[in-house]
Amino acid sequence: MTAQGMGDRGVAIVGAGLVGIGWAIVFARAGLAVRVHDSSGVRLGDVPALMRRSLDDLHDAGLLDDPDAVMARVSCHADLHEAVRGVDYVQESVLELVDMKIGLYRDLDNLLDAHTVVGSSSSGIPSSAFTAGLGIAPNCLVAHPVNPPYLARIVELVPASWTRPETVDAVHALMTRVDQHPIRVTREGEGFVLNRLQGALLREAWALYDEGYCSLADLDATISEGLGLRWSFMGPFETIDLNAPGGIRDYAERLGGLYLSIARDRTNPQPWSADLIARVEAERRQTLPATDLAERGAWRDRRLMALAAHKKAVADAG
Repeated sequence: MTAQGMGDRGVAIVGAGLVGIGWAIVFARAGLAVRVHDSSGVRLGDVPALMRRSLDDLHDAGLLDDPDAVMARVSCHADLHEAVRGVDYVQESVLELVDMKIGLYRDLDNLLDAHTVVGSSSSGIPSSAFTAGLGIAPNCLVAHPVNPPYLARIVELVPASWTRPETVDAVHALMTRVDQHPIRVTREGEGFVLNRLQGALLREAWALYDEGYCSLADLDATISEGLGLRWSFMGPFETIDLNAPGGIRDYAERLGGLYLSIARDRTNPQPWSADLIARVEAERRQTLPATDLAERGAWRDRRLMALAAHKKAVADAG
């Protein structure tokens, strides 16, 4: 499949969880025909209502003109072959279990047309772990989003050693076409890029809490009221480039020693212990009861919508 026209023959979503539904919105919002499949009839049956709720929220936020038109481009299919037959692209979004992915990709190996490309939403498992030896392997890669993908635009494209360069080009073109922001990761590595960056921050946050430096609320506020404000529109290198009068070299000369010392202070990383997890869980549940998790998640999405609307307005204004 060439990059030009990628998606014209439709897209299939395999796995109708939150990520899969989010992907369906991404592609259908961009005008593409989308077929959704899930092995669970219950999950598949929930797709229309869950999609509609998110589309209505997008409409209320000024990010979508016609929810009905988007819904009309999406169809649900209990039969896997019916879902993937003839499409240009399959976005696999099943559970993060190697055995489940291996079984699915073996099925896809017997069902897909020669031109069809498959991207996995895998957040940490490389595609080489579940595509080895398959005829479709050169057409497969990881296309890992942030959840929900219709609000967070970044998509990591991670090829296996046998993935064709043309496959990466085609998925990059498709993601650009549907208004995502694809990044190219040159080779497989545990956690790819996004979760390695997130993991570094989480590792330090858990350690600081465990050592009694700060409450969870204050650690979260350090990001939400501080670092995260900048990170919502610029990355770490641009941030430090603007944080010293002479730019990035000046910053490195001023603070490189400090960061090296901090890094050397964490020479023996430890797993999150059961006791630590229990303490964090107890403090979080005091702030947010488990019964309110779903409602808070919906609040998060609405805040992301407001931010996305603001960023779109800024971009449109030039």
